[in-house]
Amino acid sequence: MVYRRRKQTQMQAATESVAVAPTAPAAARPPKPRARMMRQYDLVERVRSYNPATNEDLLNRAYVYAMKAHGSQTRASGDPYFSHPLEVAAILTDLKLDDATIVAALLHDTIEDTEATRAEIDQIFGPEIGALVEGLTKLKRLELVSREAKQAENLRKLLLAIADDVRVLLVKLADRLHNMRTLEFVPTESRRRIAEETLDIYAPLAGRMGMQEMREELEDLSFRTLDPEAYAVVMQRLDALAERNRNLIGEIEAQLSNNLRHRGLGARVYGRRKKPFSIWTKMERKSVGFEQLSDIFGFRVVVNDVEACYRALGIVHTTWPVVPGRFKDYISTPKQNDYRSIHTTVIGPGNQRVELQIRTEAMDQIAERGIAAHVFYKEGVGSPTEFLKRESNAFAWLRHTIGILSESANPEEFLEHTKLELFHDQVFCFTPKGKLIALPRHANVIDFAYAVHTDVGNSAVGCKINGKFAPLSSELQNGDEVEVLTSEAQSAPPSAWESLAVTGKARAAIRRATRTAVRDQYAGLGRRIVERLFERAKIDYADDKLKGALPRLARTSIEDVMAAVGRGEIKASDVARAMYPDYREERVARYGVKKGLAAKIKEKVIPEPKKGPPAIPIRGINSDLPVKFAPNGGAVPGDRIVGIVTPGEGITIYPIQSPALKDFEEEPERWLDVRWDIEDSAPQRFPARIRVENVNEPGALAQIATVIAEHDGNIDNISMQRRSPDFTETTIDLEVYDLKHLSAILAQLRAKAVVARVERVNG
Repeated sequence: MVYRRRKQTQMQAATESVAVAPTAPAAARPPKPRARMMRQYDLVERVRSYNPATNEDLLNRAYVYAMKAHGSQTRASGDPYFSHPLEVAAILTDLKLDDATIVAALLHDTIEDTEATRAEIDQIFGPEIGALVEGLTKLKRLELVSREAKQAENLRKLLLAIADDVRVLLVKLADRLHNMRTLEFVPTESRRRIAEETLDIYAPLAGRMGMQEMREELEDLSFRTLDPEAYAVVMQRLDALAERNRNLIGEIEAQLSNNLRHRGLGARVYGRRKKPFSIWTKMERKSVGFEQLSDIFGFRVVVNDVEACYRALGIVHTTWPVVPGRFKDYISTPKQNDYRSIHTTVIGPGNQRVELQIRTEAMDQIAERGIAAHVFYKEGVGSPTEFLKRESNAFAWLRHTIGILSESANPEEFLEHTKLELFHDQVFCFTPKGKLIALPRHANVIDFAYAVHTDVGNSAVGCKINGKFAPLSSELQNGDEVEVLTSEAQSAPPSAWESLAVTGKARAAIRRATRTAVRDQYAGLGRRIVERLFERAKIDYADDKLKGALPRLARTSIEDVMAAVGRGEIKASDVARAMYPDYREERVARYGVKKGLAAKIKEKVIPEPKKGPPAIPIRGINSDLPVKFAPNGGAVPGDRIVGIVTPGEGITIYPIQSPALKDFEEEPERWLDVRWDIEDSAPQRFPARIRVENVNEPGALAQIATVIAEHDGNIDNISMQRRSPDFTETTIDLEVYDLKHLSAILAQLRAKAVVARVERVNG
């Protein structure tokens, strides 16, 4: 793609006018002089210049078909709409793409914006071109609530099409580039949204595919729209700096060329300045001013082969002093987008820091045009997509990423993960076996673990960085060797890791594992509830019999049924009726009590449960069931307990004396028989609440806390309220091992002179 300097100047002038005064309404703008539209023979000649075997008839038919299909449609600028697909095709001829891609560019809006259909395009131009055009067509009639959801679904469709044929991506990027070049004619309210989308998705996507020149132009056009004032300031500074250093740049180019030539090495040397957006982001990232940037101008040394690259590096390093820490070898370790080059910085003529990139001609083409640098129209390479599967790391990354992203639970999540995966800055780390892992900058060990394998991430419990133990949240640096320590005991990661992870892959895997773990908990609870009901009803339960009843329960699997029962979405009795239509539920309140439950709770005379199926064992919050404890008082081993099922929340455990149970008196189907299942070898703390009335004197709270600490209790929360001038009521949430442990703490507190009264609270 040729970057047109004249067009850039026109855009700059337009931006400066926007920065000074608000954009005039479309009706008030002076008419834009129309540029001559490219003719059929112009298009054919452009393609023939790099592909003498082009199918002229195909190109001519596509030109005429698209022109007729768009008819009298016009763009916001007033130009015929057909000028847009023509310009998209022109951009792709600059990239030297094959006939099918050029034709797809001409037709890319026909299905979406005209009466044309996929079947018609298949019939006239063949299914290959029809598939390309279909991949570029947005989804219609999306029944989604938010604009973000619609954007995400269209992006998902596009990425899946790209995975099948990479040419879809090239047409889409060219389409977006031309739209950005003409963004000034779009209504003001849409302009910012389009620029943000370009900066968030399409520019990084071009960068990931190695198409550096297109990425830079997309970024600068977006930057100019989103912050025209900053863009104008940076351009003004750049132009002034270029004018001041005009002779110096020529001198550096000449000295570099002469030194290499005198040492027997032919090379093409040219200077290049950074783009405004790149400069602005670096100023913001490093919090420095324009004058403090030392790498605004860079120089490229292009040689014939890889050996010459290293010879040129040796010549440069023996001619000028090297700036320490500014050397990177992307030839031996290419970037994920196939970029290869040697980077170094030296103190050159006039004591100026000179940033150099040394590469071959082939590397230079790939650095600028990325995957589009491969010659698609040559014979014998197969389809472009199949060729890139074999040859391109960038396309392999894209296909792998699309596979991960397609598993996202909802459109917004997909969009979030896509943006995360497209960030370009990278760090390169190694496994102990020497495998290279490329990650976004600021990634940590959690991201590294999931980049190695999802199972490694899910079971990670620790790590070593360069041989030393470190937290899993440690940020990684270039060259780090990372060893992830795993444990079979951890089958699912903590949900808190999602907020620590940087990469979309890690976040998606953590969310998926968390959802699976929660679903398994509910399924386990549901299975126990169902099995207990069947035991009580003295009927047989078998998975095979339930499998035949799945359609009646509107579920696709046994696990779905059990999870729905555990979440309270389906009653166990509904499962029984689905399997045994003659089943009749016997509705009896828990503990053999039909009425007056609240009164009996208050009197604490509830009888023991009737003999029947064994109660569900409860181990605590780390069990394989979705369990939590009563919010105002908790429960501890030794208490007689009851479980209350809350739809979507699991089981809440209450001590049987809790007055809160009266709220569930009329819902006996929510009551579960539960029992403690405590392992003596692995003691666990449980929540309890106590209320202390203590003398209001200095040190009273310290004495209370000391008693709890000396008896191995753990304080979670304290609240205090002055009841009278002499006494304070202190409510303490603490953790104890069992009822005996709690009673011992209460007894020791009563023995303190500062304690007037202490009691356990049951909410």
